[in-house]
Amino acid sequence: MKKFNHYLTVLVTVVIASFLFSCGEEKKEVTTEETTKPADSASTMLMAPTPAPAFKPFDIAEITHSVKDYDKWRPTFNNDSTERKASGMKDIVVGRAMDNANKIFMAMEISDVKKAKEFAAAPRLKEVMDKAGVNSKPEVQFWHVIKFNAEANEKKWVMVTHKVKDFDAWVKVYDGEGTAKRTSEGMIDVLMARGLDDPNMVQVVFDITDLAKAKAAINSEEKKKLMKDAGVEGTPKIEFYSTAE
Repeated sequence: MKKFNHYLTVLVTVVIASFLFSCGEEKKEVTTEETTKPADSASTMLMAPTPAPAFKPFDIAEITHSVKDYDKWRPTFNNDSTERKASGMKDIVVGRAMDNANKIFMAMEISDVKKAKEFAAAPRLKEVMDKAGVNSKPEVQFWHVIKFNAEANEKKWVMVTHKVKDFDAWVKVYDGEGTAKRTSEGMIDVLMARGLDDPNMVQVVFDITDLAKAKAAINSEEKKKLMKDAGVEGTPKIEFYSTAE
């Protein structure tokens, strides 16, 4: 009887131990499965990022003129936005020249070049400008934007406009200089455009992070030589602006 009781005790102990061990294994498997699911999901997200939308070239119209009083001119410009929209024009920026706060620059994206040109040439626009106190002949230009940095957001910028002998030759020199060089000079690339009426007219715009550095670089002998080597014809038009509020 004693041997039987001893045997029974050992058997029960083995059964209980086996039961506890199997429960532990099941619990461990569930825990492992639950903890690996989020990791697998996160890994999948990292492996398949959402691609950034591809840049699409677009056309813009630029209007530059002087006004008697900016504060009087701005409400009239704002109120005329309905007419601009009807002609397929969308406001991008309004700037004031750094050396003359009453010299105004306007850039607008255009969806229909013909309509935009008709808008700019219409007698109605001259009447609106006269009412707003425009006191110089407006300069209107149309451009095809081929590079654009949508993340640029500085409040000061410089616009360089010039004619080149050969655009492809010019852009090789421009790209060869590189964005890092211009960044070190206090400028961030924002826009590159070619004239709609003359493709050898080129305009580049840079946001300014350091005004003193940017002015020194733009007017340096090094930059003048670079432009000459790139085939720039004549004297570039260089204008510094601040974004108008």
